[in-house]
Amino acid sequence: MRIAVIADIHSNIVSLNEVLFDIGYRNVDSIVCLGDLVGYAPYPNEVIDNIRENKILTIKGNYDEAVGEELMVCGCDYPDPKDAEIAGISLNWTIEETREDNKKFLKNLPMEMNMSFEGKTIKFVHGSPRKINEYLKENSKEAEEVMSGFDGDILVCGHTHKPYYKIYGSKMLVNAGSAGRPKTGTPKANYVVIDLYGGTPRVEIYEVVYAYERVAKATEKMGLPQEFADIIRTGKA
Repeated sequence: MRIAVIADIHSNIVSLNEVLFDIGYRNVDSIVCLGDLVGYAPYPNEVIDNIRENKILTIKGNYDEAVGEELMVCGCDYPDPKDAEIAGISLNWTIEETREDNKKFLKNLPMEMNMSFEGKTIKFVHGSPRKINEYLKENSKEAEEVMSGFDGDILVCGHTHKPYYKIYGSKMLVNAGSAGRPKTGTPKANYVVIDLYGGTPRVEIYEVVYAYERVAKATEKMGLPQEFADIIRTGKA
């Protein structure tokens, strides 16, 4: 089985369309989305509609939870008060713009998903199995702790917006990066493909060029914070 995994689209329909087009060339058997469909960019309904129409297997991200439940905070856990303030602006704007049927879709998304293939068990989460908004950054103490207690074969997460994979003994941790708001120092969207054929899992990381300037300008036109447009243009946060 070859599984394409996308995450953290964050209302960027332009990048999502290009990523799905690119996935079409990768000979995959399934697509899984790790959530955070909405927030920051100006196309929440378009992204949700696309995911729904394509029947993509999707779990809930912290931003999906906040919009679906109409919460006061996005669960982004920003240490900088300014970052928290502008995230609040984005959350309020997204709640107002997202249709009620799409809010219901976000609200009803599962928190995690499990698969098995050829004796390998895979768990898909947004942040970590412990917490929806926990960052499992590459080589972090948190990742080490989670993987030491993980009883499956492959754990797949998002939330950091940076793709990577790492072996922990007989187990593997995969981060799917971001298909809409990358933080890799480049505006290219990214995603991963997990190949389970042949017994030994392999991970492929892909970058996708898209018309990021179009999204940045639309973000500015909607009156969203300038920082959001800057991240789309640079891939730096």
